[in-house]
Amino acid sequence: MSNRVLVLNGPNLGRLGTREPDVYGSATFDDLAALCRETGRRLNLHVEVRQTDDEAELIRWVHEAADERLPVVLNPAAFTHYSYGLRDALAQRTAPLVEVHISNPAAREEFRHTSVVAGVATGTIAGFGMLSYVLALQAVAELIAQDAAKAS
Repeated sequence: MSNRVLVLNGPNLGRLGTREPDVYGSATFDDLAALCRETGRRLNLHVEVRQTDDEAELIRWVHEAADERLPVVLNPAAFTHYSYGLRDALAQRTAPLVEVHISNPAAREEFRHTSVVAGVATGTIAGFGMLSYVLALQAVAELIAQDAAKAS
């Protein structure tokens, strides 16, 4: 397995810093991307951070990850709750998948309590702000190390 990791982000996350700062904090998407890349460097991971508001584009990125056997850290944002197309694409994963959320969906509006993607994820980390991404990348690094140890 490669040490390349895709950090994929769904709709409205490009507006971090201005979108509901009481929920999502004041850090911008660029801040998030820099945090993920720096965390990746510390963990010997090559992290690529992407964001889209387009469901089809996100699904194409998930297909790319499956085809290339790339681990994924995914914040599906609003797609978490209703995108069966995204869920079906994620079910084809060939490497670890960690679902991540900045806020804790279970502590928010009832419609956010259900994740249609959680059932096909390796695990979910939510509610720790930007630290959720750091924890997710640490989990991916550990899973990669475990797979490498099994292979040797």
